[in-house]
Amino acid sequence: MKKRTYSNPVGTSKFTGLLLVSPFLLGFLLFTLYPFVSSFILGFTNYDGTRDAHFTGFDNYKTMLSDSSFRKSVWVTVKYTAILVPLKLAVSLLTAILLNAQIKGIGIFRTAFYIPSILGSNLAVVIMWQFLFTTGGLIDQLTLWLGLPSVSWYGEPGNALFMIILLRLWEFGSAMIIFLNALRDVPKEYYEAAKVDGCGGFRAFFRITLPLLKNVIFLNLVLQTIAALQEFNAPYMLTGGGPMKGTYTIGMLIYNEMFRYNNIGFANAVSWVLFVLITVIVYLMFLITGRTRKEKP
Repeated sequence: MKKRTYSNPVGTSKFTGLLLVSPFLLGFLLFTLYPFVSSFILGFTNYDGTRDAHFTGFDNYKTMLSDSSFRKSVWVTVKYTAILVPLKLAVSLLTAILLNAQIKGIGIFRTAFYIPSILGSNLAVVIMWQFLFTTGGLIDQLTLWLGLPSVSWYGEPGNALFMIILLRLWEFGSAMIIFLNALRDVPKEYYEAAKVDGCGGFRAFFRITLPLLKNVIFLNLVLQTIAALQEFNAPYMLTGGGPMKGTYTIGMLIYNEMFRYNNIGFANAVSWVLFVLITVIVYLMFLITGRTRKEKP
C-alpha cells in the first residue's frame, strides 16, 4: 500500500507536527510551567528579592495561621464571593431573558449591557465610581433628596465592600452573554406547548427555562466564583483595602507582601493557599451538584 504524504509549507518530516506546536510548547514552558513550579518552591523559602533564598520549610504556612491580616483577607474574600456571585448570576440571567426577546433593535440593548464588562475596573470607571459614591457625590445627593441619611461609603467597612460588589455586579455582561446563547438554544416548541396547557410565564421559567439551563448556570457559577476569589483590581483602585481592611482581599495581601514588603516567599505561599482554596471550592461544587446536573430535565 502506498504511503500517503501531505504537502504543507513546513515540509513532510515526522517532526512537522512538533514544529507546528513548538511556539505553544515554548510559551507554556516559559510563561506557565516555570512560574508555577518556581512559585511553589519559593513558598518554602524566605526569599526577599535581594538576598539568596534559604529553605525554611513550612514556616511561611505556619506564619499564616497566626497572621491577622491573612485571616482577615480570607474572611473578606469569602464574604465578598458569597454575596457577589449569587447576585451576579441572578441579574445576568434575568437580563438575558429580557434581551432574548425578538424585537427590532434588540442588538443595541445587548451591546449596551455588555459594554461595562469590556471596560472592567480601569481608571475611567474608578473615577466614575468615586464621583458616584464619594461624600457629596451623586449617590449621596440622591439619598439626601429622598430624605434618607447620608451613607459613608468609604468610612465603613461594610459599605465599602458593598460599593465594590456593586461595581462588579454592574459588569455582568460576560455571564449574561453565556446565558443569552443558552436561551436561544431552548426549543420554542416547549414554551408553545406549555402555553397551550395553560402554563404561565412565571411557571414556565421554573419548569422549562431553569431545568434546561442548569449546566450553563453551573458553568457561570464556577467561572464567577473563581474570578471573585481572585479579586484584586477593584479594592486596590477604589479603597486600597480599607477602611480597617474591610476590603482587604487575598489578592491584595499577595500584592502587598510581594511588592510593598518584599516578602516574596510568604507571598508565593499565600498564592498557593489561594490556589488550593479555589480548587477545593470548585471540587465541592462539582461534588454537590453532580447528580442534579446529570439528571435530564
